[in-house]
Amino acid sequence: MADAKAAIPVTNSDSPYPLVARQAAPHVVRISDVEFGSDEFVVIAGPCAVEGQDQIENAARVVQSLGARVLRGGAFKPRTSPYSFQGLGLEGIELLRRASLKAELPFITEVMSVDQVWELEPRVDAFQIGTRNMHNFELLKAIGETQKPVMLKRGFGATLREWVLAAEYIAKGGNHNIILCERGIRSFDPETRFTLDLAGAIWAKQETKLPVIIDPSHGTGLPELIDPLARAAAAAGLDGIMVEIHDDPDQALSDGDQALTSRQFKTLMSNLAPIVEAVGRRMENV
Repeated sequence: MADAKAAIPVTNSDSPYPLVARQAAPHVVRISDVEFGSDEFVVIAGPCAVEGQDQIENAARVVQSLGARVLRGGAFKPRTSPYSFQGLGLEGIELLRRASLKAELPFITEVMSVDQVWELEPRVDAFQIGTRNMHNFELLKAIGETQKPVMLKRGFGATLREWVLAAEYIAKGGNHNIILCERGIRSFDPETRFTLDLAGAIWAKQETKLPVIIDPSHGTGLPELIDPLARAAAAAGLDGIMVEIHDDPDQALSDGDQALTSRQFKTLMSNLAPIVEAVGRRMENV
């Protein structure tokens, strides 16, 4: 670990976040063979929560067949209400792992505590730090001690600088395999679940060396807004999106209101492709 830290020079000491500040070239982060920050526009997709074997395996097949490159699914769910579905835990991780292997896709899942970091590190392809844990500094430090790729979601009440400084915590531990994800901030307007800060995502892309994606599912809470915001992200030069899909959103155990059906997801992928091509990037298998 000491050697890894020593090998990474601080090249922009005037910055409050010198390790993740923008340098000569963007940093490419790999989840298995999928590159974030290269010329590929990456789509991550899957259900909010792993609910069972058939559900997650069906979702993985849809994700793979329509050209998404990474499978998502939650096994540990930090819910607003203690009475809401909290996830299947380690059983969910195993179901997610099996589904990803069958579909030949890497997967990403949320980690909520330091203990979970060490327990899940050998079992998962990438970690996600959710909005509620962006300020969990002990968790950030623990992730920094691994070399596991991590997607860091912006806290819904966090400033842009706080978000980037959270990434700096991870990088300071020696792990620079960080993907930033703008997932919406809380505002005064009740018409959407959150307000997706597309300008903030573009700022993060210009200010840091890290890949930046958006989550328009959480960022709006409305399926009909996911497609236009995803297209806007592609046009703006961001590195990808993460969206939620479910074969029966009305019966979903978590966040069904914002999930896309398979048909809606297919339309989204078709709509994205020409925009991605127009800005000189590519999407695999679309």
